[in-house]
Amino acid sequence: MSVATNGARGRRILAVAAALLAVGAVLTGCTNDALAKQYTSGDDKNYIAGSGVTELKPADRAAPVHFSGETESGDTFSSKSALGDVVVVNFWYAGCPPCRAEASDLTKIAAQYKAKGVQFIGVNTRDSATTAQSFDAEFKMDYPSILDVDGGAVQLAFSGSMRPNATPTTFVIDKEGRIAARIAGDIAAQPSTLTTLINSTLAEGN
Repeated sequence: MSVATNGARGRRILAVAAALLAVGAVLTGCTNDALAKQYTSGDDKNYIAGSGVTELKPADRAAPVHFSGETESGDTFSSKSALGDVVVVNFWYAGCPPCRAEASDLTKIAAQYKAKGVQFIGVNTRDSATTAQSFDAEFKMDYPSILDVDGGAVQLAFSGSMRPNATPTTFVIDKEGRIAARIAGDIAAQPSTLTTLINSTLAEGN
């Protein structure tokens, strides 16, 4: 009797172990797209949803933000080379669910404004060049990103004026290099918020 009971118990333990292994295999096989789905379903895991918009009138803007760094392709981007254009700066990293959720919208908006005096530049805060390039390929990103993982020089440059205190955060920089607006959180729910800020900044001085 004891032997039979132990045998049944052993079979139950093996069955549970097998089930756990199966669940583990499924989780391991999940792609990063599951992160975006998790975020959009409401389980944001402490990431910031897009609703925190700050817009500054020209008279209220601080001194120009100067920053530069090496991109995922090995080139160098400098904000000084973009003076005269409106610049959209997006802080992100590949494993960030809301960053993935907004990527397609950013790609579309960047293409929409490419010939209108607007430059887009990403600032990747955590990833290697290889990871950033994989993200670019997946979401068809056609603008570069500065790799800011070592030292955080770009994040430091912005902290003197208006911090990128969420991931993602998107800034609109005016033609003089000053911060005109900040969106703390993703733009996926209302991409028109970003286009409205771009349009108003473009119109300044006209």
